[in-house]
Formats: sequence, structure tokens, C-alpha cells
Amino acid sequence: MRINMTDHTSCHVHNHAHCVRLVPIFNHLPEAVMDKIGRSARKIVLEKGEHLFRAGERDDTLYIIHRGKVRIYHLTDSGKEQLVRILHSGDFTGELAIFQPGQVHENYAEALQRTEVCLIRQKDLQQYLTEYPEVAIQILAEMSRRLKESEKQIAQVATESVETRIISFLANLVDEDAGDGPVVVLPMTKKDLASYLGTTPETISRKLSHLEQLGLIERLPKRKIKIPDLDRLLSYAD
Repeated sequence: MRINMTDHTSCHVHNHAHCVRLVPIFNHLPEAVMDKIGRSARKIVLEKGEHLFRAGERDDTLYIIHRGKVRIYHLTDSGKEQLVRILHSGDFTGELAIFQPGQVHENYAEALQRTEVCLIRQKDLQQYLTEYPEVAIQILAEMSRRLKESEKQIAQVATESVETRIISFLANLVDEDAGDGPVVVLPMTKKDLASYLGTTPETISRKLSHLEQLGLIERLPKRKIKIPDLDRLLSYAD
């Protein structure tokens, strides 16, 4: 069931500038401006498994994840779930509603844990976009980045082996300043990872076991994976 912002018991009307400051599209603005935007925001709390929105619903809202995680996924014609992305604190979704009021959602947004979300209506955002056009530029830049990411994902599924996709995914999780033997944390369940990479959970498990047997990775508790030698891992993918 979709959360109704107007009557949900966990909906709060306060100054949510703290939420606005998390988001790159806003956090470059002066403090006074972020306070102004924060006063027009609303906050809701989703419990694990609750949906922020569902495919087919019309919307005019920008959603900002304050705390928690939200899974954005798509249902194929056959009813199979296809993970699009995982949203963390500071991420946002619903940006199409800013430019196309009444836009119909194509995806589903489900809370993976107890999650706080700040909401800003399109009518309020339009005013800010007029006053601060750099916000629109930031939004378009993020939309462009996501499109590029989606195109890369499609190309990988079509042309690369599952093992290569897993290695690329792990490599992208490594921070630039991580140093030798970095440890990464898988940001999603094995089921969601399989959906994202276009395979099955069983294949993910089998391929990770194979990489571990080769000494290319070391699986640790709590979804952590140590990469003893990143260059060696990437060379194996080649």
C-alpha cells in the first residue's frame, strides 16, 4: 500500500533542512535557502516492506532518503523483479515529476528497513528551480549519470560473463583511497545482486565461491568481501 502523505501517522511538518543538506542538488545552496526549502518538505517513516510508490501511480513528488534504504525495482512482463538501484541516505528519486507533473511511475520503491523519507511537492520545487536554476542543472546531471549507469548495466548483461559482471561490481565498490587489500560491503542481498546483474542467486554464490577458491576474494561476515589484490582480480576478469 502506498503511503499517503496527508493522513499517515508518521508524517511530520517541520523544517527539514537537515534532509535537504544531504542531497548534492541542494547542498551547494546558501544555508538560508536550504532552510527555506526544508520548510516546504514533509517527512514520512516507512517500515520494512512498505512501498513509497508503485508502478502505475501518478505522482508529483521528489523523495529524499534521510535514513534507511529503499529498493527501486521494475516488474517485467513475465512478473520477474529487475532491480534498478538501491537508494541510501542522501539519494533521491521522483525527479521526473519535477519536469513532468502527473508522471506515472514505471517502477516500485520498497523500504528495505525502517526508513525516513523527506518529500517535496512539484509546485514548491518549481519555485526553487526558477529562483535557483543551478538546482535544475544538478538534477539533470544526476539523471544523466543514472542513464549512463543503466546503459552500462544493459551492455554488461548482454556482452559480459557473470563472473566479469561480479568482478566489475566489486571493483566499483572500492574507494579510490582504500589502499591495499580493501574490504567492500555488498549494498544489497544476494537476491537483489543477482537481479541487478541479470543472473540467479545460485549463480552468484557459485561464482563468488570460485573467486574465493582462486584467492581473488575472501568472504567475511555481514556481506563483507576482502579483495587482497584488486589489480589481480581485474586482470582475471580480462
